[in-house]
Amino acid sequence: MIYNASPFAVAIFVAFVLAVLWMSSFFAKKTTTSKGYYAAGGDIHWGVNGIAFAGDYLSAASFLGICGMIAFSGYDGFLYSIGYLAGWVVALFIVAEPMKRLGKYTFTDALNNKYNSRGIHLTAAISTLIVSLCYLVPQMVGAGSLVTPLLGMPHYVGVILVGAIVIFIVATAGMASTTYVQFIKGGLLIIASSVLSIAIFVHGIKTQPAENYHKFKTIDATVVNGEVTAIDSGEYKIIGTQQDAKGHHYVKLNKEGVNTWWALIQKDGNAVLEEALSVVNAKNGEVLYNGEPKDAEKFYQVGHASKIIVDGKEVTDTGSLSPFKFLSTIGDSTIVRFEKTIFLDKEDKVQLWYQNPTPGKDIMTPGLRFKVKEGSTFMSKLDFVSLMIALFFGTSALPHILIRYYTVSSPKAARKSTILAIAAIGFFYILTLFMGLGAMVTGVLDVQNSNMAGPLLAKFFGIALFSIISAIAFATVLGTVSGLIVAASGAVAHDLISNYFGIPLTDKGQVKAGKIAAVVVGVFAILLGIVFEGINVSFLVGLAFAVAASANLPAILMMLFWKKTTSQGISASIVVGIISALTIILLSPKTFEVYGLLPSSAPITLNNPAVISIPLAFITLVVVSLMTQKDEVGREKQVA
Repeated sequence: MIYNASPFAVAIFVAFVLAVLWMSSFFAKKTTTSKGYYAAGGDIHWGVNGIAFAGDYLSAASFLGICGMIAFSGYDGFLYSIGYLAGWVVALFIVAEPMKRLGKYTFTDALNNKYNSRGIHLTAAISTLIVSLCYLVPQMVGAGSLVTPLLGMPHYVGVILVGAIVIFIVATAGMASTTYVQFIKGGLLIIASSVLSIAIFVHGIKTQPAENYHKFKTIDATVVNGEVTAIDSGEYKIIGTQQDAKGHHYVKLNKEGVNTWWALIQKDGNAVLEEALSVVNAKNGEVLYNGEPKDAEKFYQVGHASKIIVDGKEVTDTGSLSPFKFLSTIGDSTIVRFEKTIFLDKEDKVQLWYQNPTPGKDIMTPGLRFKVKEGSTFMSKLDFVSLMIALFFGTSALPHILIRYYTVSSPKAARKSTILAIAAIGFFYILTLFMGLGAMVTGVLDVQNSNMAGPLLAKFFGIALFSIISAIAFATVLGTVSGLIVAASGAVAHDLISNYFGIPLTDKGQVKAGKIAAVVVGVFAILLGIVFEGINVSFLVGLAFAVAASANLPAILMMLFWKKTTSQGISASIVVGIISALTIILLSPKTFEVYGLLPSSAPITLNNPAVISIPLAFITLVVVSLMTQKDEVGREKQVA
């Protein structure tokens, strides 16, 4: 799609960015100590910290990724919301207060409180860096996705822009400015999303979402022995047919020198061709969108209901709906979703999106994305269970979430912050269901980029709402990335340089080392954000959760609740958790798509590693701890 920037949108965006930069400069003057840089002095009010928790957690994955997943996959996308929220239950009842009591600046501080082990310093710091980078990738991808429609710039420009701004934020004021950026944008995101949801209810559902919505054509066809031999149209000429890996047939038609692709639909002895969306990468390097160059703007936004049922009657326009009536109407109606397929036409690569009318009851129940119903396999069910395990246990193992407990004054304040965060995050995730389903039926979807569903839905209701929500979403990315880079810089300066390598650093030296580390990590994040362009950000965050849960959660839980846990056991479990999770991810079908290889050629059929990597880490910790009991006792006596 082609996105044209609006001067008003640019003005709103620039105002938000300038406000963030001013805030960073303001707090920079007050950040002179390591405690101030890494933990905002430890005196942030629990209410501010609770909303900042929400602002930190409601990242690009929450607003961009989940809205997009719901818009394309219905209820299955909402399962991410449920998983993300459920993870806070673990954080509240198990992790919040102990982490506050044991820690000082970083996750490693708490984990190593009882042991004073160089091995834990090293492995926990490396874990923090790896998890932070894994979580940074989707944020940077989301930033690039936002800047494209907002400013009309390429994806990579957005990635570089957010990277530069965040590096400035963290390298100047550290956790203090990061906390207040997260507090403000968390509150604004919830307010703006509420306004957008209300707009959806007022607009209702229509079979023709907007006057300029493209009406996809159908042509009657004659099929003999599986081949299309004639069509009921004098405008088009048949010039080729192809079949994809699923056995579906597609026909290439020519009209006035322009080639377009159509899906062959055969039902009850009748055959029709349905107009599809296509992107053809020709052998000569030319890219055609529905047979024409991108500038022709023939690649349309989609998303509509083909049949709307309200109280048992079919209508074309529901008018305004209440929230519950909106959901029930979706469930009773038929929604046209667009499915993607890829095949070769001679030496040209064809990406094609065909219409798939889907009953609302299927959209409102699991099964469209995660194959857990009829036709599912054991591995598809296992993959789904693995994802849910990662989302449920990943929250309480994310370093940038854990360090926020050190910004408040007491364990009680940490608990109250967590409760407020759960309330704010839970309310927002309910809104993602309405925003995602709203985008599904309002004709705003860009089939090439599911991350844009939320912002494009806002644009449908006016440039002002689009500008404000996009700017807030960009600030969302800034806040989350800032927290991640603070965690990563703390791991480098405090955990590795000062504690592991034993290099003596003054208080100011630790701050300086942290700022240098922030710049280096920021540059890495920019490069990775460019490489992973187009991948759904919520899917990428799910992988980050899996790595965090595999590397950190077994160590945290066993350190807190199993007296026989040893430092060697913790170090070994972190290493095994990281290696097993990353290996499965790098050899999975989804990652093979990123490599440009066929997903079917991936040696591991799981996309989500948690169901294997978390138990492996737990088993490793138990076995190694039992084998090193004498070593641990001897080390404790030596320290004493």
